[in-house]
Amino acid sequence: MKLIINHSSMQPIYEQIVEQIKGMVMRGELEENTPLPSVRGMAKDLKVSALTVKKAYDVLTEEGLIVTVHGKGSFVAFANQNVMLEEKRKEVEADLETAIRKGRSCGMSREELKQLFEIILED
Repeated sequence: MKLIINHSSMQPIYEQIVEQIKGMVMRGELEENTPLPSVRGMAKDLKVSALTVKKAYDVLTEEGLIVTVHGKGSFVAFANQNVMLEEKRKEVEADLETAIRKGRSCGMSREELKQLFEIILED
């Protein structure tokens, strides 16, 4: 499994691991019942603490994305891409609503917001 950790990022390393594994599931790169590297193995590969990887696996377990079987390892438990994509869409919608509220609070018109949105989409 190829994960890239940005040690200079403000985002905690365990969150980077979580996001990348979720992304792999959404893109179909990791399917249901796919075994994940052991906590120690991934920690060694990424050159991070085993506690950091354990925290990432715990978050993924809480979210129902992976399941850990004592003595056998951790496996992808949930690979329903449609449900995960819908969750991401809801996050985008909430972020857009927040941006619109901020724009309106500083006096931006509907047309200005639309123009700004179009400019951002072009980049």
